[in-house]
Amino acid sequence: MIKAKQKARTLLCVLIFIGGLSLASSLSSQGMRGTIKKESFGKTTGGEQIELYSLTNKKGMEVSITNFGATVVTLKVPDRSGKAADIVLGYDTLDGYENGTSYFGATVGRYGNRIAGGKFSIDGKTYTLPKNNGENTLHGGIVGFNKRVWKAQEIASKEGESLEMTYLSADGEEGFPGNLSAKVVFTLPAERNELRIDYTATTDKDTVLNLTNHSYFNLSGEGNGDILDHVMTLHSKQFTPVDKTLIPTGELKNVGGTPMDFNSATAIGKRINENDEQLVFGKGYDHNWVLTRAGGGLSMAAEAYDPKSGRKLEVLTTEPGVQFYSGNFLDGAKGKGNKPYPQRAAFCLETQHFPDSPNHANFPSTLLKPNAVFHSQTVFRFSAK
Repeated sequence: MIKAKQKARTLLCVLIFIGGLSLASSLSSQGMRGTIKKESFGKTTGGEQIELYSLTNKKGMEVSITNFGATVVTLKVPDRSGKAADIVLGYDTLDGYENGTSYFGATVGRYGNRIAGGKFSIDGKTYTLPKNNGENTLHGGIVGFNKRVWKAQEIASKEGESLEMTYLSADGEEGFPGNLSAKVVFTLPAERNELRIDYTATTDKDTVLNLTNHSYFNLSGEGNGDILDHVMTLHSKQFTPVDKTLIPTGELKNVGGTPMDFNSATAIGKRINENDEQLVFGKGYDHNWVLTRAGGGLSMAAEAYDPKSGRKLEVLTTEPGVQFYSGNFLDGAKGKGNKPYPQRAAFCLETQHFPDSPNHANFPSTLLKPNAVFHSQTVFRFSAK
């Protein structure tokens, strides 16, 4: 009887020891990857519970993402002295995102950017979309992906922490054909200060698709002055000129000799107020640059540098274009911490297919067919010097 009890105690000790090793291994693995924290972000006016997920890594970077609009709410990265600051515009509460009109940090779709006249055709059939930007449709319509509730799932890997967002856009939603299954995966690597975004989508009917992230960056810190001193590089020899409603004319124009040439690092504010027709139409930069690509994988699209903080942003993408927007329509409305966001308080680099591509046969196609899988990737990489 005594021996049996001793054996039982020994077995229990072994199990506890093994369990302790397993837990220690799990905690160690989590420490190697980084961490992810989930908390309530409130409820929508319709009563749906919304969550906020915060991912951190070992290099001092943190990103918070909500499943309302698959939206980047905060993005904290270190400056040259190692001090981290939030560098994206946004709101402190869910209410701001529900009622806001600037698409701060959002995943936009079903079609990012503009579609002329709110119309396009597939195989001779015309589809009509709601107009929410003058006579045009912008960023998917009145209730685009940025105003939808996505399903979120935490994913752990050896590389870092990932957050998967999925949304089923029903056939006819905002006028677009086909039941579209969209997935966006945000990854924060443990050992690199970068945010990787992977987009995947399938459809059961021919449709058009253009997904992007609409984060507004100020590398000095959100709400901390304008971005006119930020130095921009765009790896592009051509852009798509627009008419006065900011719809592409269909031309691919060389940037050489124009204020659109950012092949050499140039301060955003250096030429932004020149009397150039394109700058007048956009009230600054709000144009699509045709990227100079090498192969079909990730290519460097843009680089931005803030001399004050030393922060540098590099944007890599598999997309054919990038919309550089200099925050021209920001109007001083209050954001985080009740700080005003005036004109040119931030810039966007929206990796994408071209605006109004469904109506321009010479642009890269945005047609997605059944049995095909759309996939694209964008990386926002940060450093300091």
